[in-house]
Amino acid sequence: MKPATIGISDSKSLDKATIPSVLNNSVVVFSTNYLPMARINIRRAITLLISGRAEPLDLQDTKLVWILRSPSVAIEVPHHIRLKSTTTERLWKLPSVSRRELLRRDGHRCQYCGSAKQLTIDHVIPRSKGGTHTWDNVTIACETCNHKKGDKYLYEIAMVLKTKPKAPMHPTVAFAEQFWQSRESSV
Repeated sequence: MKPATIGISDSKSLDKATIPSVLNNSVVVFSTNYLPMARINIRRAITLLISGRAEPLDLQDTKLVWILRSPSVAIEVPHHIRLKSTTTERLWKLPSVSRRELLRRDGHRCQYCGSAKQLTIDHVIPRSKGGTHTWDNVTIACETCNHKKGDKYLYEIAMVLKTKPKAPMHPTVAFAEQFWQSRESSV
């Protein structure tokens, strides 16, 4: 495939809308151990490549690059780059179980009926029966469903959770999982 090219030396004149649209594209950054970490804009990728902190990464099915030209320099920016330095990754602390974090995790929806009104916190295994206040035992429920469930087990009243409660993932791991899933679906 033909690389995207921008520059003064092009024989065709580009309209001004073309230049910013290429600079708005993004590049996937991999860690030194080839874990996809995040998407960054092309400007940041150019900075990492020129400063020597990153190198182009050529995956088998991606031969596309953007070529950005200035009067004196032409820079090839690949779709994937890999960081060279072995800096320790930021420590990520699992957030404590709170109403705000539970609402974020469950998408501001009741996990039994899908309602978005009058949301409360529900313990899947009731605290009165030994349930704990941990990520894998709490979920968001509307007042109606929470009252219906009361302090019973789900099987006792035939209620089913839409998603199984779990702790949030490290942002880098979540991005890596999403990246590989999107690559599998495109193949």
